[in-house]
Amino acid sequence: MVSFRGSKMRGVGTFISRPLLFLLLHFTLVKCDITDGNAEHLKREHSLMKPYQGVGSSPSSQWDFWGSTLVTSSYVRLTPDERSKQGSIWNTVPVHLKDWEMHVQYKIHGSGKKNLHGDGIAIWYTKERLHPGSVFGSNAKFHGLALFIDTYHNDEAADHSFPYISAMVNNGSLPYDHGNDGHTSELGGCSSEIRNKDHDTYLAIRYSKGRLTVMIDIDDKNEWKECIDIGGVRLPTGYYFGASAATGDLSDNHDIISMKMYQLMVEHTPDEDSLDWTKIEPSVSLLKSPKDNIDDPTGNFRSTPLTGWKVFLLLLCALLGIVVCGVVGAVVFQKRQERNRRFY
Repeated sequence: MVSFRGSKMRGVGTFISRPLLFLLLHFTLVKCDITDGNAEHLKREHSLMKPYQGVGSSPSSQWDFWGSTLVTSSYVRLTPDERSKQGSIWNTVPVHLKDWEMHVQYKIHGSGKKNLHGDGIAIWYTKERLHPGSVFGSNAKFHGLALFIDTYHNDEAADHSFPYISAMVNNGSLPYDHGNDGHTSELGGCSSEIRNKDHDTYLAIRYSKGRLTVMIDIDDKNEWKECIDIGGVRLPTGYYFGASAATGDLSDNHDIISMKMYQLMVEHTPDEDSLDWTKIEPSVSLLKSPKDNIDDPTGNFRSTPLTGWKVFLLLLCALLGIVVCGVVGAVVFQKRQERNRRFY
């Protein structure tokens, strides 16, 4: 886990040696290196922040909106808590960064009781912008990356609880299947109780060197928790960020408070730098089916590699093994020394 606004390291314990602590810190930074939001990395032309200046339909606007979207001084409401509404907001400036991270501060709330609310929010990084459709208010056959915050289950046979956060990469050939909540095209996801919180909820989407990582902060503890982590993802530059939401027979308020875009300073090989990144086709190279990437039998967390506690256990076992080997070696050495003394 990594702190959301500013880094904060919790106590690890005095029984851990300095080398082990160093290794733990190294693994933690490698696996969960979410930027702490330093201003020098913030890309304002791709960020949506209060008081939402630069939002509108003028030629100089950096964000444009559609449908039921209402822009206030405190939030951007994509849909009100009313039936059959759709709304979206899109960045008008294409992203030409190879490595980036998007922080989304949002809130989903309404008067509906449990399982009587919908439908959710989608965060987009796509070739198309302001293209209304049936998928959370946007186009079903998109080019790029979509992250779905789905608050209503259409598939009664789903093996996970809702709300559910999932990711999909598409080259325009595959429509998102609302009937089964995108189950067949899902790269990974996690269940998350994000609705009707007393505080705002947060989402971080990180794309760097072909790896997609999604982290969430829903408990207002200033800590990120991993939701999705998958490699082999190829995304081009020149696409647009946006957010959309929709309601059907059931409804909710879907609010975006901020979308903050950060540039990641990452070195690439000469071959990578020589590529025309605008011509890359969105794709994912998987060694196995996305649905096989299940850590938890309930499906609550998917496509999660070694987590922090697993790394800790592995390193602790390795340390214990080194200690045991050292003790055995010392005993053997001492016995040899005693045996050698008998010949003098």
